[in-house]
Amino acid sequence: MAGTNEYTPKARILGAELRECRKQTGLTVRDLANRVGTSHVTISRYETGTRTPQPEDVARILGTLGVTGTRYDEIVEFARTAGNKNTFARSSSSTHKHLVELAEFERTASNIVDVAPNLLPGLLQTADYARQIMHGLPAEEREIRVGLRMSRRDVLFAKAAPKLAVLVSEHALRQPLGGAETMSEQLRHVLRMAAIDNVIVRVIPDGLTRYTPAQDGAFVLYEFAKAPPIVHLEHFRAPAFLFDAKDVAAYRDAVAELRNLALSSSDSSDLIATIAEEMEG
Repeated sequence: MAGTNEYTPKARILGAELRECRKQTGLTVRDLANRVGTSHVTISRYETGTRTPQPEDVARILGTLGVTGTRYDEIVEFARTAGNKNTFARSSSSTHKHLVELAEFERTASNIVDVAPNLLPGLLQTADYARQIMHGLPAEEREIRVGLRMSRRDVLFAKAAPKLAVLVSEHALRQPLGGAETMSEQLRHVLRMAAIDNVIVRVIPDGLTRYTPAQDGAFVLYEFAKAPPIVHLEHFRAPAFLFDAKDVAAYRDAVAELRNLALSSSDSSDLIATIAEEMEG
């Protein structure tokens, strides 16, 4: 089986999809490798995204796993551009697919920096807060997405948990989504999470008289021990993933600038507690 050794965000997403398909059949990596006539090392590299398979190899693997229909077509089509660096994801018939992709990045990251100018980031959200964000979805789909979002938080308590740094605006903390009770519980939850050793929460205060990179929107910087970093941009209909070194460097500079402007961890916790008390009062 041919392939390339270049890391890309789409290669990791593709690998996660192939791994999920394999696990659904109950096959091990060695089982699948034997059936398609390749080494287990090659299959393992495909699934981790450290090697990008050719579309024909993906088709062969999916055929062996018995994947058919729309899912087969989507994965093979996705494989055709898996070697691309920066990419916008397309809307998919799998409406919660994006959350699965983010969970893959969170699972393998060593450091995560989440810049949140408008909403609390997903890894710090309570279920009720998340439901307010997803209020426009049908009830059944909303609960699936909320469940996925809540399960993503487990990565922060894993043995090899990433370090999470959140730079959140004071505006996001004061916006009472769901009402004062829901928001006060959300803020108390943020304080509990900020007490974990691998989580840091710092607030970008209101009243700054200069432009900051946060005013251009939310983004997440993922850094990995054995792979280049990725920047995730959230959009209304579809996300974007940036991999190009110059683009990532610009976002790293933005993170450095925002850290210089943000309150200290201690002062941030005091402010969050104060806002929670105001909501409760």
